[in-house]
Amino acid sequence: MAEIKFEITKNLGILSEGAKGWQKEINLVSWNDRKPKVDIRDWAPGHEKMGKGVTLNYEETRKLMELLSSSDIDMWGID
Repeated sequence: MAEIKFEITKNLGILSEGAKGWQKEINLVSWNDRKPKVDIRDWAPGHEKMGKGVTLNYEETRKLMELLSSSDIDMWGID
């Protein structure tokens, strides 16, 4: 299996941190030397390991921002 190459080109923020130090982050990540995309996933300290996540292109990111800004999060029923 081929190794996946990645580069975090910009950290946009940390959403949360677990008890073992893993952080759920939003980053711009270049996968296999491609154009960076918005990436949301858990990272181990030092970014040596990663969990499953979601990667969004420009249009998907724009649409997500639009949907979130037009929604009343208090009505979702989440804590």
